[in-house]
Amino acid sequence: MPTIKKKRLKLKKKNFTILILSICLIIFCITKITQTITNFINNTKEKEIKEETTKNKEKEPKKEKTKEEIKLEKLENIDKKIDYFKYENIDRYLAYKEKNKTLSMTEVIINVNIGLDNEYYTNTKEAENQNKYYILVNKYNYLTKDYVPKNLENVSLQYARSGMQLVDYVKNAFEKMAKDAKKEGLSLIVTSGYRSYSYQNELYNGYVKLDGQKDADTYSARAGFSEHQTGLAADIYNGKTSYTTFEQTKEFNWMQENAHKYGFILRYPKDKEHITGYKYESWHYRYVGEKIAKYIKENNITYEEYYIKFIENKNIEE
Repeated sequence: MPTIKKKRLKLKKKNFTILILSICLIIFCITKITQTITNFINNTKEKEIKEETTKNKEKEPKKEKTKEEIKLEKLENIDKKIDYFKYENIDRYLAYKEKNKTLSMTEVIINVNIGLDNEYYTNTKEAENQNKYYILVNKYNYLTKDYVPKNLENVSLQYARSGMQLVDYVKNAFEKMAKDAKKEGLSLIVTSGYRSYSYQNELYNGYVKLDGQKDADTYSARAGFSEHQTGLAADIYNGKTSYTTFEQTKEFNWMQENAHKYGFILRYPKDKEHITGYKYESWHYRYVGEKIAKYIKENNITYEEYYIKFIENKNIEE
């Protein structure tokens, strides 16, 4: 008898377990079915709402693009890709792009910002950042007659012709560079440093009489437009041959490799005449600081290009 009772008890437990599992399964199935139906209803409603919204949008009249938006599209919306885009120059960009279709859009913007869409010595303005090592003086940015840089000092006669002056920190950087070059048996001599407005005027007019204004403008700056007036530029030679043959010297090769380490750049490089406005000058060096000089050297660009991209209308660390 006890054995039969035990069997009946086990059977009841088994049946109860099966009942509970069956109920759980039923509840699970009902829940899933309910969720499926709910999701179907929600998706259908969302689809209907989207379709209705789309229909309403199609019925709405399309907004016409503004003149500026159309112009920016022609410029490939370059304003969103660079931070030196000037909206006031849009029409100039478009006109320059039309005349120079082989240039990239970035080149178009940089060249117009430099002023290259205008003739040299037109649309000029007084140079900004005066008495700063990063000032830009060229055929569009001038210095006044009375501008004299602060802290001019004579360059040591070991490294310059008599009476040559540069701004103090430029003079120090040049003398350090010349001293290091001398250790390698090379001679770097300043043959022309700071020039006053009046001196540059006499020099330029002499070249005009000699070669005519058109040719003179390719190698000499008009008074007020010369970098030499900043006290940051120097014409260099080795003290043995003419400065115009500097490219053929060991000193030039050394400068090519080392000038940027002291903050100097070759200001009017080869194949950049269309940007600088001057013929290639292997002897003309400009101090811009080591950081800027390094970037220009590594990226093979002119100071005009660097100035437009990184200095104009921006703050720069002193």
